[in-house]
Amino acid sequence: MKQAISILLAILCFMTAGAQKTSIEEYIQTYRDLAIQEMKRTGVPAAIKLAQGIHETEGGNSDLLKRSNNHFGIKCKTNWTGETVYHDDDALGECFRKYPSAEDSYRDHSNFLKGSSRYAFLFNLKPTDYKGWAYGLKRAGYATNPRYPQIIIKYIEEYGLEEYTLMAMRDGSPANDSMNMS
Repeated sequence: MKQAISILLAILCFMTAGAQKTSIEEYIQTYRDLAIQEMKRTGVPAAIKLAQGIHETEGGNSDLLKRSNNHFGIKCKTNWTGETVYHDDDALGECFRKYPSAEDSYRDHSNFLKGSSRYAFLFNLKPTDYKGWAYGLKRAGYATNPRYPQIIIKYIEEYGLEEYTLMAMRDGSPANDSMNMS
């Protein structure tokens, strides 16, 4: 009986791990075009955007995402005038931005990075420098997790997300001078 329970538990663990990976792949398939579109519009690398989205939404499964369409964990801040939702993060009951759609979240994330002086230096990096972007986001204060850059880099490398940055560079007019491939 104990052996049967152990086997059942092993199967359930394997199925759960596989379901999460599938969920991440589904997240990528669902949102890759938005990431490419936003890269063409603003210069935020598609690989970075997808990796951040995967991390911040737990592969499309987070409670915050389900309640707010917030793909990037962006908090309200003082200038936010849209809808809000409260969620426990670094502190209990923090205010997060709520969006009518994923597209609105993706657009706001791009505008948030592009419109803030603390992230301006990132746009001097090549869009293919995903490691520079990942470490730069942490340095600029995007996340409190000290391992944030490594997490973002791991998603990019594990799921081949750089492909979407390269697609955006080939397929569209650059949003800024840093998007050239040289």
